[in-house]
Amino acid sequence: MAAVGSAFAIWPFIDSMNPSADVLALGSKEVDLNDIDKGSTKTIKWRGKPVFIKHRTDEEISQAREVNLENLKDPQKDEDRVIKPEWLVVVGVCSHLGCIPLGQKETDVKGDFNGWFCPCHGSHYDSSGRVRKGPAPKNLEIPKYKFVDKNKIKIG
Repeated sequence: MAAVGSAFAIWPFIDSMNPSADVLALGSKEVDLNDIDKGSTKTIKWRGKPVFIKHRTDEEISQAREVNLENLKDPQKDEDRVIKPEWLVVVGVCSHLGCIPLGQKETDVKGDFNGWFCPCHGSHYDSSGRVRKGPAPKNLEIPKYKFVDKNKIKIG
């Protein structure tokens, strides 16, 4: 009987350690994809980090899928990095030392593989966010996300 009483007494303390609703809301973000033209990238902020959402062209998808995985430092098939082939969602932080790669704007340098280029130490990423050249050891991270509907994703 004492154990039951103790459990009731400490429950409010244990429950107070759970994140509040406002903290949980900060952990996820919905993004409307309607304003991202094919071939362009939108950058949003999620959990204090940039997230690149790229609306890939058919050519970019084909190029990403034709890559020989043996040539990659961090081999991952393009199909394993996307939910829908035309949409790539990556955390925009270089896996080398945490710089933000260029490639979101039309005028940005996109590196040797038509994706992103990290100006800090010269890492090159392809249109699937995979490291292809330079000191970065890993591909750009894919955050947990899902499609809420045809033109909206929820990250986190």
